[in-house]
Amino acid sequence: MEELVGKLWHRFITRAADREHAEAAVSLEEVTGTVGILFRALGGDGGLEVATAEQTPYGATRGWLARIASGQRRVALAWRDAQTLRLPERIALFADRDLNRDLYLWLAALAAAEDGAPLPRAWLPRNQELTRRTLARFPGMEPRYRRLVAAHLPLRPAPDALPPEAAAQEQALRAALREPGAVAELPLAPALPEPVPLWLHPSPPLADSVAPGPDTGDADDPEREAAPEREVDRRRSAEVTESPEGRDGLLGIRMENIFSWAEYVKVDRTTEEDDSGDAARTLDDMERLTVARDNRSVASRLRFDLDLPAAGYDDLPLGEGIPLPEWDYRRRTLLRDHCRLQLMEARDAQPCDLPPALARTARKLRTQFEALAPARTWYRGQAEGSEVDLDAYLHFLTEKRHGRVSAELGLYRDFRSGTRDLACLLLADLSLSTDASVNDEARIIDVIRDSMFLFAESLSATGDRFALYGFSSRHRSHVRFQLLKGFDEAYSPRVRGRLAAVKPGYYTRMGAAIRHATTLLSAQAASRQLLLLITDGKPNDLDHYEGRYGIEDTRMAILEARRAGLFPFCVTVDREAGDYLPHLFGPAGFIVIRRPEDLPRELPLLYMRLTA
Repeated sequence: MEELVGKLWHRFITRAADREHAEAAVSLEEVTGTVGILFRALGGDGGLEVATAEQTPYGATRGWLARIASGQRRVALAWRDAQTLRLPERIALFADRDLNRDLYLWLAALAAAEDGAPLPRAWLPRNQELTRRTLARFPGMEPRYRRLVAAHLPLRPAPDALPPEAAAQEQALRAALREPGAVAELPLAPALPEPVPLWLHPSPPLADSVAPGPDTGDADDPEREAAPEREVDRRRSAEVTESPEGRDGLLGIRMENIFSWAEYVKVDRTTEEDDSGDAARTLDDMERLTVARDNRSVASRLRFDLDLPAAGYDDLPLGEGIPLPEWDYRRRTLLRDHCRLQLMEARDAQPCDLPPALARTARKLRTQFEALAPARTWYRGQAEGSEVDLDAYLHFLTEKRHGRVSAELGLYRDFRSGTRDLACLLLADLSLSTDASVNDEARIIDVIRDSMFLFAESLSATGDRFALYGFSSRHRSHVRFQLLKGFDEAYSPRVRGRLAAVKPGYYTRMGAAIRHATTLLSAQAASRQLLLLITDGKPNDLDHYEGRYGIEDTRMAILEARRAGLFPFCVTVDREAGDYLPHLFGPAGFIVIRRPEDLPRELPLLYMRLTA
C-alpha cells in the first residue's frame, strides 16, 4: 500500500511541477532533415552531423514545487563542436507546436552563425553577438525570432518576485533577448539565472576531449553491425581511468560507502557479452561514464584477425604500389604521397559463365539496354565513304563556280553505327562490413556481386566503355584496389570469374580509391565520364581515418573528380546515408536503396537514367 501511495504521489507532484506542453511537442527526429538543410544553407559547416544534445545539470534556483518533484535539475540546450550540431531531443517549451518547430530552426541558424568572425568567449556577449549576426545576415529570420522572444518572456520568472540580485540578472537577460547587444555583462547573483533556450549552451559537455587511448575499434566489425540500433544518439559526460584489477567486474567498495554505488558501476563489456539488453538499460541510467582499457577487448582480437594473409594465400599484386595524397581537414592541407594503393587481382579466379539465377534478369536487361545502342545512320561530309554525298557535291559545284573551293570539303557519305561517347567506372566497396546479412539467404557482398554481374551484362549490350573495380584497405599503407574489368578488356568468362571470386575484408579508405579511379577514368577519351560508387557505409580505417577526417578526405576526392570533368554518383544501402552523403556528393549526387536485395535490378536501370 505504501508503494502504491508513493507512486501516486510521485505521479501527481511530477505532473504539477511539469511546465512542458507535451501535446505540442516536436522531436528532433521530425525536423532533422529540415534543420540540416537550413544549417548548411545558412553557411554552417557542411561536415557537421545533426545529433541529440545531452541533458546536463543546471544549477538555477527553483521553486518549492520543482524541488519536491525532482532532485538535480537537468536541461537540454543546443551546442556544437567540431563534429556535431547538438539539439534537444524534444522541444515542448511552448503550447504552440509551430513555435517549438521554429525554435529548432532558430537554433540551427544561430549555430550556423558561429562560422565566421571570432566571437566573445563569455556566454552572454557571445550569444548576443550570434543573434545580431544571424539577424543581420538573414533578415527573414527576424519575424521568427521576435515571435519566439514574445512567447518565451512570459515563461521566465517575473523580476518583481525575485531577490534584488536575481532580479537584476533577469532584467539584463530580458533586455539582451529584446535588443541583442544591449547588455555588456551579466550582473552577479548567488545563483544562475533560468536557462535561455533561445541561446546556445553556456558550458557544453566536453565529451569529445576525452581520449580513450589507442584506437582499437572497427566500424566494420560484423558484431557491431549486428547490434540492435539505438533509438537516440545521446551524448554523455565521460572520463578515462585505469582499468581496475581483476576480471570479475564485481563491485569493490565497503558497505559504509554504499551511497557511492549509484555513481560508480563497473560494467565490464570487454570480456563478457550480454544479449539481454540489461547493459543498454544500465547505460541509459548512468549520468557519467568511466572508460578503461584492459587490452583484452574484442576489437583487439578482431584487429588481429584482419592482419594480411601470407603472400601465398593473398590476391596477386599487380605492379608496384601507387603513392596517393590524402586531405587533412584539420590542417587544411593535402598530404603528398600519404597513402599507398596496391592494384590486386584474385588469385583463385576461374573463368565461368553467368550464374543461372541471374540469367532471366540478365536477358530482360539486355533487351532493354539494346534499345540504347546507337542506330546505324548516314555520316555526311566524309573524306571517303560508301557513296557520293549529293548535297555536298552540289555545294562543291556552287562554290567552284564562284571561285571559292574548300580543300577540306567532304564529298562522300558513309552508313555506320553511331556512338554514345561515354565511359563509366564502377567502384564497389568490398570492406568487411559487406559481409553483413541482408536476409536469411544473402549478404551485402552477394548483392553487390550480383549487381556487378547484371551491370556488366547490360552495358555489354550497349557497347559503352566501362570498367569494374573493388576496393578495401588496411591502414594508409595498404589500400587494396581490386581489378575486375579494365577499360581495355572485353566482358568475358575471365571477367565473370573475377566477379565470382570477390570477397569482403578489411576497411574502407574511400578517398584513395576514388582518387585512383579518377585517374583511370580521366584517361578515357569520352565526352561524358561517369564514376559510380557502390557502398554500404561511411569511410573508415584502422588509424584516424574515421568520423570527420574520413568524411572530409572523401569529399575532397569527389571535388577533385568533379574538377577533372567527371560525374561522381553514389549508390548506397546505408539507411543513415542521408546524414553524410549530401555533404559528400550533394543533394542530387546519390541514391539510397532501402531494400538492398533490390540493388542488382535497380543498378542497371539507374545507369540508364543517368546516361539517357
